[in-house]
Amino acid sequence: MKAADLVLTPMGLRVRGRVLPCTIGRGGVTRRKREGDGATPAGVHGIVGCLYRPDRMVRPVDWALPIGPGDLWSDDPKAPDYNKMVRAPYDFSHERLRRADPMYDLVLIMDWNWPVSHPGMGSAIFVHAWRRPGAPTAGCIAMSAPDLLWLTRGLRHADRVIVPETLSKTL
Repeated sequence: MKAADLVLTPMGLRVRGRVLPCTIGRGGVTRRKREGDGATPAGVHGIVGCLYRPDRMVRPVDWALPIGPGDLWSDDPKAPDYNKMVRAPYDFSHERLRRADPMYDLVLIMDWNWPVSHPGMGSAIFVHAWRRPGAPTAGCIAMSAPDLLWLTRGLRHADRVIVPETLSKTL
């Protein structure tokens, strides 16, 4: 483990001397991640990207990419672009990145099943703002918007999220 690692614990995400309250997938933590299982994948995951809503916030870090009105994330295992950012119109199942709610105003992309994706192994594992404190996700890690912004501004290349397999279902 490296000092800069983001480590998921029963108390929250431990990073840079703080523990940020967070939630995980409604299916708990698993080593056998599958599309639609609602679980957060166990393992060591790199942070490979950052997306943000330029109409709602200033660019949080110089490597963040803006989310536009037609930006989507493919979650269809049959799609050639499975587990990749795509643009509308898109004929396969997908998740809209530009949402009405603030959940995806700032998104950190983890390298789960990426850059080479294996159909059905799970897509769109992000760190994003939660719906409300304690509300589970579909497999992502979620936290308060202010904590997410603080976390994002302090990230460096090669920072990793460590999700222990033994972590309980609730945080």
